[in-house]
Amino acid sequence: MTQVIVGDHEGIESALRRFKRQVVKAGIFLDMKKHRYFETTTEKRKRKAIEKRRQQKRIYRK
Repeated sequence: MTQVIVGDHEGIESALRRFKRQVVKAGIFLDMKKHRYFETTTEKRKRKAIEKRRQQKRIYRK
């Protein structure tokens, strides 16, 4: 659970910005997008294969 405590002299805009940053960092937004629609097993396999290829590319670049 992501939580932001607003300080005494802190504006709501900066607190909201911090909250959004924490949500992205925690991966909640990506998880929400992933579970928005039903995904068949073949779609899952394709998505995982694409993710694996992307990770391999990142490893080879370094």
